[in-house]
Amino acid sequence: MRAVVCEAFGGPEVLALREVPDPPPPGQGELQVRIQARGVQYVDVLMLAGKYQFRPEPPFIPGSEGAGEVVAIGPGVTGFKPGDRVMSRHRLGGFAQLGNAKAEDCDLIPSAMSLEQAAVFRNVYHTALHALLQRGRLKAGEWVLIHGAAGGIGLPAIQIAKLYGANVIASASTEEKRAVCLEEGADHAIDYQAGFRDKVMELTGGRGVDIIYDPVNGPTFEESLRCLAWGGRILILGFLGGAPAPARTNYLLIKGIEAIGVRIGGLNEAHPEVAAANIKTLVELAGQGKLKPHIWRRFPLESAADAIQALIDRKVIGKAVLVG
Repeated sequence: MRAVVCEAFGGPEVLALREVPDPPPPGQGELQVRIQARGVQYVDVLMLAGKYQFRPEPPFIPGSEGAGEVVAIGPGVTGFKPGDRVMSRHRLGGFAQLGNAKAEDCDLIPSAMSLEQAAVFRNVYHTALHALLQRGRLKAGEWVLIHGAAGGIGLPAIQIAKLYGANVIASASTEEKRAVCLEEGADHAIDYQAGFRDKVMELTGGRGVDIIYDPVNGPTFEESLRCLAWGGRILILGFLGGAPAPARTNYLLIKGIEAIGVRIGGLNEAHPEVAAANIKTLVELAGQGKLKPHIWRRFPLESAADAIQALIDRKVIGKAVLVG
């Protein structure tokens, strides 16, 4: 089979398309999937650089999310059959034409979804739902500020926040990105690079927002704290803006603010039953047409390095997909 292989730690230049052996037959509780579409994530960038907490040694096949057709079923698996369209989560190996995945990490694709949409659905929508509803305790009518709103986990957060009745302010760096945020349902879209507190306070009538969904952190963090209403929650999802920011604990105290970490891998490990229920809910919503991934661009498998570079350069709006 063809696969994209990381041959050394580094940037996109370390990737090469190779012919490699097919994976072994699926083991106990596993499916083998002919992968036809794959999501590109920032975790892939970190893994190529050897900076992710899970650090495989090269050579390895990166990629942790995909979609395709079941070709074989391992012992003990029920609920799937060869020919089923599934979205799948992989520890490694998604950037290949065949891959094995645990059955509990696979879901049947609703008929309303394309393979490309399914390939990028599971992780980002699960992150947004868990962050907003379970960690952030979102209630209808609350105000939510979403940073990095045009990114891979930003646009799903807009959709989920609106679906559950929130007023959404999206922050993004370019006019093009802000336009997409509005198309995806945000009530307002602002430029966070120009300073955003005054605009947020104006839009909320001086009250501030109840929740901030923040995968950016870094230099925007302190200004974000100043945007929160009494009893507000800031959800910390990552550090795309640079080094983690120190929290001004006096702000937390004075305004009764909660700073809340969100890590979907931690939920999967600690509470797999909650994670499974979340995914079931999300797939049902997608099947009803209420959640729709935004595909920015499709790249052929041999152009994986270009897709990774686009992610590094922050050109991607929504998700980039590898096909073939």
